[in-house]
Amino acid sequence: MTADVTRLIDYYKSPLGRISRALVREQVIGLSNGVAGKRVLGLGFATPYLRFTLEKAERVLAFMPARQGASAWPREGPSHTVLCDPLEMPLNDAAIDLTIAIHALEHVADAEELMRELWRITAPNGHLVLVVPRRRGMWAQRDNTPFGQGNPYSGGQLDKLLRDHSFVPEAWRDGLFLPPFQSSLVLKSTRLFERVGRMFWPAVSGVICVRARKEAFPAVPRRKRAERFVRVPGMSPATARNGRGRSIDLPPIRLCLPAPL
Repeated sequence: MTADVTRLIDYYKSPLGRISRALVREQVIGLSNGVAGKRVLGLGFATPYLRFTLEKAERVLAFMPARQGASAWPREGPSHTVLCDPLEMPLNDAAIDLTIAIHALEHVADAEELMRELWRITAPNGHLVLVVPRRRGMWAQRDNTPFGQGNPYSGGQLDKLLRDHSFVPEAWRDGLFLPPFQSSLVLKSTRLFERVGRMFWPAVSGVICVRARKEAFPAVPRRKRAERFVRVPGMSPATARNGRGRSIDLPPIRLCLPAPL
């Protein structure tokens, strides 16, 4: 299931959404390893986590899937948002130094094809930061947040997906140990939940965050789309009729085509 952009916006305006954004953004900033002079792409619904890149990065783009919908970002200045198909992004090869994908991988219909496309657009030795719901985490079991939608992943599944498509994981982080409840008691004890969970239950965090580096040798080639044959109706000449119902033979139409250069 693909999350709707209006629901995503409403969630991040809620108290739980603001807290989860702050907690996950800490991990994203730590994994980004500096963005000065880089070409940065936010994929999925990554705009709540991209503001730290605006002043330092050379260029920042926010690609949102067509099925999800898009919203203009940032609110001030020209929009950096592009509505597109994540499996066919309008970018040249090796165009991006750092991709931050949030609410993206778990919602795409073909994860392997997305990884091939990410490998294509990533520059040599470029990096990919992924944030996905953890399969065993409490957030993936409840559908009242965007992290409870789509297909969650385990650490082993994510590691295999990256390595199978020529991305080498370099750093792993966990986030969202607090329960996904809009409760004042939970919201006031955010840091306590994070410290205790990180210490005693690291395997049940809400999300998995990973930074992976693109390897130089080619990844698995992209699948070739099957050709579609479109039947064109026959262009047989028709006879015209005058007002008395009699047919009139029309002269043949000649097309004047330019001579080849």
